[in-house]
Order: sequence, then C-alpha cells, then structure tokens
Amino acid sequence: MNVTTYVTTRKVGGSIVITLPKQVVDLVDIHEHETIKIGVEKPRKTYVGSLKGIGKFTHDERKDHRD
Repeated sequence: MNVTTYVTTRKVGGSIVITLPKQVVDLVDIHEHETIKIGVEKPRKTYVGSLKGIGKFTHDERKDHRD
C-alpha cells in the first residue's frame, strides 16, 4: 500500500528523524522493529495566502500598469 503524508523532521544526535502519524501506522499496519520502505521528497512551496491583508488594486493603480 502506498500512503502519502507530510511530516516534519527533527534532529536527534547526528541524525534527522521523522515520526509517522498514528493514522498511517494503523492504515499500513506497521509494527515496532519492522523494516519498511519509504520515499523522500521535499514538497513544492506554495505562496497561496502569503499576501493576506493586501486588498484589491484600486482603479488608479490599475491605470498605472496598463500600456
């Protein structure tokens, strides 16, 4: 079974570790001391919502940017 989830890394000693969410552990039926295969990929950054609070352009601002 292939499951995708997002987790945050943390440093322990000289290693970077992750914790699998309980929902994933239960869904895939993972047990302690079991060998599992994982794939690692950094997600693309999204900038949706990064400009909160900036209102719509005014009529004059739009005129300034037209050819």
